[in-house]
Amino acid sequence: MARIAGVDLPRNKKIEFALPYIYGIGHTYSQKILETAGVDGNIRVHELTEEHVLAIRNVIADNYLVEGELKGQVTRNVKRLMDIGCYKGLRHRKGLPVNGQNTKNNSRTRKGKKRSAIKKK
Repeated sequence: MARIAGVDLPRNKKIEFALPYIYGIGHTYSQKILETAGVDGNIRVHELTEEHVLAIRNVIADNYLVEGELKGQVTRNVKRLMDIGCYKGLRHRKGLPVNGQNTKNNSRTRKGKKRSAIKKK
């Protein structure tokens, strides 16, 4: 099992589809990383040599923010928005959708479970 950026990649998947298991790497970045490292994307993870793994690790370390560093940066960015009091920061603080989505009927993920309104007699 190859361990890259602190993540154990699944052994039987092709490396092109295993790299996106790392937070911050999608399919497109995976292809670019493999191209830069000179590794064929059709090789299975358990077939990788140490040289291949080392080349992939070096490309990721030199060019990309992944895992903990990226999560920390995202958290700091959100905290900065909340601290300066901008509109997006207020939406984060209230737990509502940030990017202009409709909230009348949707956005249950952000708003949480539906609460019934209190009826006055």
